[in-house]
Amino acid sequence: MARSGTLALWLTSVWRRRGLAAWLMSPLALLYCALAAIRRKAYETGWLSVSEMPVPVIVVGNITVGGTGKTPLVIGLVENLARGGWCPGVVSRGYGGRASSWPRAVAADSDPQLVGDEPVIIARRANCPVMVGPDRVQAARALIEQGCNVVIADDGLQHYRLGRTIEIAVVDAVRRSGNGFCLPAGPLREPASRLDTVDMVVCNGTGARPGEYAMRLVLDRPVRLTSPDQVVDFDALQSRPVHAVAGIGNPQRFFADLVRCGLALHEHPYPDHWRFQSTDFDYEDGATILMTEKDAVKCLKFADERMWFVPASAQVDDAFFTRLLEMIPETHDRPKTA
Repeated sequence: MARSGTLALWLTSVWRRRGLAAWLMSPLALLYCALAAIRRKAYETGWLSVSEMPVPVIVVGNITVGGTGKTPLVIGLVENLARGGWCPGVVSRGYGGRASSWPRAVAADSDPQLVGDEPVIIARRANCPVMVGPDRVQAARALIEQGCNVVIADDGLQHYRLGRTIEIAVVDAVRRSGNGFCLPAGPLREPASRLDTVDMVVCNGTGARPGEYAMRLVLDRPVRLTSPDQVVDFDALQSRPVHAVAGIGNPQRFFADLVRCGLALHEHPYPDHWRFQSTDFDYEDGATILMTEKDAVKCLKFADERMWFVPASAQVDDAFFTRLLEMIPETHDRPKTA
């Protein structure tokens, strides 16, 4: 693994507790928190301008670095809003994307190296317009011009220039706020108290706290990368050696889910948004390789028959979607019903 990947995994381990390394970096964390608070206050007081949209904007994000399950929740939001008659669209930063011009529309077959991996998954699974770019205000306007009457901002909690109607924060039930420090001493992008100001908190995993909505990720049958119409039952893999590969914010969550499916794993964790190459899969035993869908979109160009991805869907309390629809202000045009 490259040196940058090793450093990312080391930082993740540091952020779990308040050890010596975390305390040594704590002065930088205080500075980071102060700058984050000043920036947010600048938008709240009008020192920096907020761009309001003519349609509802639902922001889904987190206050920590790393994955908490935002993407499956965004897909679930799109599906529920569409069933309610809305025409949703999704804006995203397109982390790691190397496109030469922005904003950029994302299709199911878009190159994740140009637009990022998560937007491609959303376009594939949610079947809705997806627009990416560092300027999410510009991307949101492009969606509205296409006819979207509600915008979902994926990982946009700290992108304060984009006005928002509803804020949803997703937390990981196991990691929560880590060691409680802001970057770089801990995983927090903003102080943990930021959760008190959002409209809804969704807890991914067992142990939702009072006032939070419980969510769990449900794994579907693995799909072969080279033949998407071919699936396999987990039972058929229980007697075989399996390599589990994950370049996501919390690889251990994926590995634990596979173990609960009865699999014996060789675990291969990578940093979030890892750019996989064929050499990352030079396993001499020829065993089955399971990966997340987020990783799979980056491996299609060199995939072989050993490689399968495991789709995951978010199951959230029914009360969450009911409450969400109630929170969209009456000032916004409602979908027309037959």
